[in-house]
Amino acid sequence: MEKLFEFGLLAFTSIFTMVNPLGVIPIYTTMTSDMTADEAKRVAIKAVLMATVTMLIFAYAGRFIFEFFQISVNSLRVVGGIIFFMAGFDMLQARLIRTKSDNETATEYAKDIAITPLAIPLICGPGAITAAIVMMNDAHLIPQKLILTGVIVLVLAITLLVLLSARKVIKFLGESGNKVLMRIMGLIVMVIAVEFFFSGLKPILRDIFTGLK
Repeated sequence: MEKLFEFGLLAFTSIFTMVNPLGVIPIYTTMTSDMTADEAKRVAIKAVLMATVTMLIFAYAGRFIFEFFQISVNSLRVVGGIIFFMAGFDMLQARLIRTKSDNETATEYAKDIAITPLAIPLICGPGAITAAIVMMNDAHLIPQKLILTGVIVLVLAITLLVLLSARKVIKFLGESGNKVLMRIMGLIVMVIAVEFFFSGLKPILRDIFTGLK
């Protein structure tokens, strides 16, 4: 039971920091600033649903992807660590991605941003996908797989609640408070990146040096 709790806590921490619901707030509010409350709500719901489906597909299909492309988990951990680090650095920079172009209607723009960049890659980005695949590969027991599935759904549900109350949160935190939160989340992601990188690099180096003997 204790191991299940530890696995669930690690899964929640990893998925939550990579999805980073609070970090999506400034981008979401900027892109939906010209929309009504109902339009912005529909964008949030569609984006979170798309992100949830995508992450679950990758979590459960990750093993087949490994076998088909002959990818080792350790290699994915190394690459995932690099991706995590880059994602954390982007959070520190608080970069925005896309704004509405003049030749788009509001409806077209809403449909467009709900899928990309909000659902993919902001909510369900390379880091979150990698974390889901790696954690599912580490989930050897059915209860662990169920816990990870629940964690993914829970984190995305939290993300939806955060986005639905995004405008209120922005007013409460202010611009400075939001930037501080984004930088804190960025630092957490970068720490996880280092852990992922070296946890994958050590077995690879061990195999290389063992083969040289």
